[in-house]
Amino acid sequence: MADAEFLAVLTTTDTEDRAQTLAATAVEKRFAACAQIDGPIKSVYQWQGKIETEAEWRVLYKTTAARYSDLAEHIKATHTYDTPEIIATPITAGSDEYLSWLRTETTH
Repeated sequence: MADAEFLAVLTTTDTEDRAQTLAATAVEKRFAACAQIDGPIKSVYQWQGKIETEAEWRVLYKTTAARYSDLAEHIKATHTYDTPEIIATPITAGSDEYLSWLRTETTH
């Protein structure tokens, strides 16, 4: 991840309204250039010794590596989960125009 300038960052939450809040506030603060919401999805996971199955909404942010720490802290501060999912994947290629826009929109 250290070598990637651009990242796709993923989180999930339990309601569409919370997903909208997580997405809109991160974009407003320029922690991400954009965020896409999809769902409901079905998540199956182990929590406190039990298998859980819940409906969730997925938020996928596009950002720069330079803004990742701010975005991760924002997700943690805004999220209602004790342990929110925050996964960053390097974007290894993209159109010059899109990546330029992404860089511009996350400049603070």
